[in-house]
Amino acid sequence: MADMERTREILRQVRRIEVRSRRLVDDSLAGRYQAVFKGRGMNFAEVREYVPGDDIRSIDWKVTARTGTPHLKMYTEERELTIMLLIDISGSGDFGSGRQAKRELIAELGSVLAFSALRNSDKVGLVLFTDRVELYIPADKGRQHILRLIREILFFAPESRQTSLEIPLDFTGQVLKRGCVAFFISDFSLPGDFDQGLALLRPKLQISNRRHDLIAVLVNDPREEEIPDVGWITLEDGESGAQVTLNTSDPSLRDGYRQLAAARRKRLRKTLRSAGIDILDLATDRPYLPALYAFFQNRQGRR
Repeated sequence: MADMERTREILRQVRRIEVRSRRLVDDSLAGRYQAVFKGRGMNFAEVREYVPGDDIRSIDWKVTARTGTPHLKMYTEERELTIMLLIDISGSGDFGSGRQAKRELIAELGSVLAFSALRNSDKVGLVLFTDRVELYIPADKGRQHILRLIREILFFAPESRQTSLEIPLDFTGQVLKRGCVAFFISDFSLPGDFDQGLALLRPKLQISNRRHDLIAVLVNDPREEEIPDVGWITLEDGESGAQVTLNTSDPSLRDGYRQLAAARRKRLRKTLRSAGIDILDLATDRPYLPALYAFFQNRQGRR
């Protein structure tokens, strides 16, 4: 009985996200997506006669010499893309201080991106990772395929709670020989020494970005940036399980925590930008659509 109820709840949540995502895509996102993510090549279509005003750089000189009349080579864009969602499902993703956890926000974003790709006849694949690749679903099309991706993002139970951001980058480079658009979605919480972790991550990011169009999606919760004054509390690391008890009424402690979080975030963004990677910033306490719209607009403007 409990299993049946859980199955019904899974189906309800997947259906809710599908309805919301498809409405958003139909209303506004599909066109923006198509404008930003162009095909990666051009396919030869035909040869036709030159018309005044055509670009002379497209003249087919062999056909022109043979016929005595200027002709152009015509091409069509290779539209179909492969979109890969590389999603961090380590223990820190279960945290949420407001109406939704980071993993729920990630599921909605992944759904919107997947349905946008579907609307434009692109394929979508999924890599769920912790400190290992927990699940790989090759890129494909179709509504049932997208619904499976959403279900796995929401409910897949990982074997590990730790994080390794290098693992999914290496894996994607191995399984995909052609370039893709890869959304690397994580809270980017690095275990151990933060600066050492960034130093190890940077070359992996650069290599991956040369092979693929890599986009870093930073998903955060406001309580990871600033601690409220609520007296004595015990904090537990979502990945290691380590606990620490703090007196949040101490202004110097709250200020130090805020400064440390801001400094780490600044160094992370600097590392991503130095690797040539675009950044999409999201947080659990605010709607993600304005940030996604702005990201698409800025990226289209640069291109």
